Amino acid sequence: MMAEMDDIRTMATRFFDAIEEGDIAAMKNSFAADAEIWHNTDELVGTPEQTAAVLTGMVARIKDREYAERRLTVFPGGFVQQHVLKGRRTHDDGAVRLPCAIICKVENGKITRLDEYFDSAHVAEFRKFANA
Repeated sequence: MMAEMDDIRTMATRFFDAIEEGDIAAMKNSFAADAEIWHNTDELVGTPEQTAAVLTGMVARIKDREYAERRLTVFPGGFVQQHVLKGRRTHDDGAVRLPCAIICKVENGKITRLDEYFDSAHVAEFRKFANA
């Protein structure tokens, strides 16, 4: 049991580190092929491919990404992390922050379900120049 918990903690840390570093392939590799990704803002279930596309855009628009104030709690079969995603827009160097909570189900070392909760008003600042 403790070994499984350690493995989940390591995988969760690697997942968020990969996004910070802009390593979308490593992030996507953390998911099971048929993983479901859900966001409270649209209540739709997406795929790892869709998530990779969204994060590729975010990485292009937001520099100096940091998952700050990470509070990771691991439990049998998954984890929850609360954090503040911080960065600066490449377009105007404006600072952005996104307080967030993510709950993940993990099986065989891969995320099978990710539920993400955040305030959509903060996302608007991340996407301010997305179509510019």
